[in-house]
Amino acid sequence: MAIGKLFIGRKVRELREANKATQAQFAQRIGISSSYLNQIENNQRPVSAAVLLALAEKFAIDIAELSSGEGDRLLSALSEALADPLFENYSPSLQELKLITQNAPGIAHALITCHQAYRRNSEQLASFDHSITGSLATTETTPYEEVRDFFHFVDNYIHDVDLSAERLSGELGLAGGDSQLVLTQFLEKRYRVRVVTASPDADYIRRFDPTTRILSLNAYAPAPTRAFQIALLIAQLHAGDLIDAIVANAGFRTDEAFEICRMGVQNYYAGALLMPYQSFLRTARELRHDLELLTARFGTSLEQVCHRLSTLQRPGMKGVPIFFARIDRAGNITKRHSAAKLQFARFGAACPLWNVHQAFEMPGRIIRQLAETPDGVRYLCLATQVTLGGGFRNAQPRYAISLGCEISYAGEFIYADDLDLDNRKAFDPIGISCRICERTTCVQRAVPPLKRKLVVQHDIRRTVPYRIVD
Repeated sequence: MAIGKLFIGRKVRELREANKATQAQFAQRIGISSSYLNQIENNQRPVSAAVLLALAEKFAIDIAELSSGEGDRLLSALSEALADPLFENYSPSLQELKLITQNAPGIAHALITCHQAYRRNSEQLASFDHSITGSLATTETTPYEEVRDFFHFVDNYIHDVDLSAERLSGELGLAGGDSQLVLTQFLEKRYRVRVVTASPDADYIRRFDPTTRILSLNAYAPAPTRAFQIALLIAQLHAGDLIDAIVANAGFRTDEAFEICRMGVQNYYAGALLMPYQSFLRTARELRHDLELLTARFGTSLEQVCHRLSTLQRPGMKGVPIFFARIDRAGNITKRHSAAKLQFARFGAACPLWNVHQAFEMPGRIIRQLAETPDGVRYLCLATQVTLGGGFRNAQPRYAISLGCEISYAGEFIYADDLDLDNRKAFDPIGISCRICERTTCVQRAVPPLKRKLVVQHDIRRTVPYRIVD
């Protein structure tokens, strides 16, 4: 078993404490000395392959869960924060950053939150959009950002909600396809809610009147959207107490953040009800993650399928670790999650060399790209455009959906079958965002990288009008 040096002291300590064992008792069970265990828990020594195997055998845990890079999200966010010129006199090593995120994640989160507030204050003062008083009053993390970080750092997977939705899906016998009738009958029988079609000129997708117990759905909404909206009301009525308890436990600072997260978890439940975990995971593997076949199998939209694939992080039953994002035409990332090493920038637009931008030019197609990030990790990237709404005179928001995985998992995707995965020249160099990308010769660079010096040469002109030096 080949592994790199793994410093997972906090995880080992949490496992020991969960089993209510002293260091001496725990060390004896896995066949090591107490002093070695003490060094492991304090990240003074890495765990060996033998120790990992002993942990798996004695405590029935998944080695991948111990050795996985679940701290990559926190590590990426902390690295980006510390790349700010504000910290120009401090350049921590990768090992230092790993020790912080592994041993003191609370401090890392606090530093990231402080940096977010600093950036917003600086940007508001620089833009002169508001008075200084108004700018200083709005430096806290916005409710949407707070909720985004909640989902980001729970790995976009909420165990109790997922299990509850899967149980109900099994009770209802949801087998995919046209689930609207089954859900409608459940609402009427269990909660006396009648589902009706709204008038053609309705300006909403869904509206529920708790007094009359009538759920009105837009007649022109696609079938997957109507089914999802019914599932969403079931989440509110059937799992409301569970969802509220989970959101309350998150400790949000404002009522707005609480309500936004509440809505997000309700949406999570709806997706898990329509695409129950084990059935969806099994089918995704059988179909080799063919997105269009998955939409047909579960009667859901392509975006719903991609989003569900990003939540397959159940302990002991994980799917392929993928990244998922939704981007608008201006390059804003409106949804994002990554269980892979690729982590999206928290500030700035996405890399222009990433194939997601091409999706707007080729609607209706799934675009493939082999890409390599500056750290040398290679990926299979998929992108396609989705359109919300319909009708000639109606607004039709367009988004690009991006989905991908590290190249070691590419064989599980049908889209990789005819690609030259062994040819390094076939991989396009992409970054995370210009402000933290270290590539010095990128022709698409929009702004210089932070904490790097520039040399302007007046006697020579290249694509980028400056040279980047250390």
